[in-house]
Amino acid sequence: MEILNALVLLANFVLIPAISYGSQLALGALGITLIYGILRFSHFAHGDVMAFGTMLVILVTWALQSAGVSIDPLPTALLALPIGIIGTAILLLGTDRVVYRFYRKVRAAPIVVVMASLGVMFVVNGLVRFIIGPNDQNFADGARFLFTVREFRDYTGLDEGMGIRYSQMITVAITALVVALLFWFLNRTRTGKSMRAYSDNEDLALLSGINPERVVTVTWLVVAVLVTVAGTLYGLDKSFKPFTYFQLLLPMFAAAILGGLGNPLGALAGAFVIALSEVGVTYAFRKFFQYLLPESMEPSSLLQLLSTDYKFAVSFVLLVLVLLFRPTGLFKGQSV
Repeated sequence: MEILNALVLLANFVLIPAISYGSQLALGALGITLIYGILRFSHFAHGDVMAFGTMLVILVTWALQSAGVSIDPLPTALLALPIGIIGTAILLLGTDRVVYRFYRKVRAAPIVVVMASLGVMFVVNGLVRFIIGPNDQNFADGARFLFTVREFRDYTGLDEGMGIRYSQMITVAITALVVALLFWFLNRTRTGKSMRAYSDNEDLALLSGINPERVVTVTWLVVAVLVTVAGTLYGLDKSFKPFTYFQLLLPMFAAAILGGLGNPLGALAGAFVIALSEVGVTYAFRKFFQYLLPESMEPSSLLQLLSTDYKFAVSFVLLVLVLLFRPTGLFKGQSV
């Protein structure tokens, strides 16, 4: 019974939050790795583009809610998601036409394009703060819990309980669907194969008749889907604040680099490693070991390695270690 209580405690406070958070990071990291693998630069505006897409979803959600539209128990934001994706796609395609296309034509060094993306980051960040403000926004509605901790305890008779929020369930389900569609698209469709060929060898792809501008356009469209869905799921699960999405840039990049920058499968694996590390290192394991150890051996400290305020430091440490000891990541990077 004590072992079951320990496992339920671990699942409720570590495993379930890490799986949900890892799913959100995975979609963001996939966008980063696609941009790097196909367009060959690190997109530092990624977090703020995610905030922009989420902001659009919030605004449309508020409009639908004020009109009395609801899909209870699911959040109304799911209805607003397509509008957010379209708006984000327009932003990314417009930015590409105005900024990035010039640097592709002159074959500028990647660091130059990275600096340009930093400029885009500040512009988009300011735009989001101007439109919706810098404060927390909560746009979730519908039922909050699939089942609560108390309901779980009453049903199982255990001392510890486990609750599943609808946002967590929706996050995992939508992430699984989007990832499956993305891998099917990259591996089974003609356009996806063209993107992979362009990523592997740009010159050979051009000689094969692949239209580079079409590949670039489709890449941005796919990224628009990934970042808007990721940002919306994160906002539903927690809350929306523009600066938080800027902070998410570090763990998303860390996930992409850990898995192998340019490798979608690696980005997926890296995201869950980062999420589990962040949640695990900042969790206080005292109660967990109290269930497992004899009373004489129970720990007196919290057994918490880091405060939750420093969870992004975990991503930074993992990022540095990977760059030092395995720059290509867990999987071989730089290939779609």
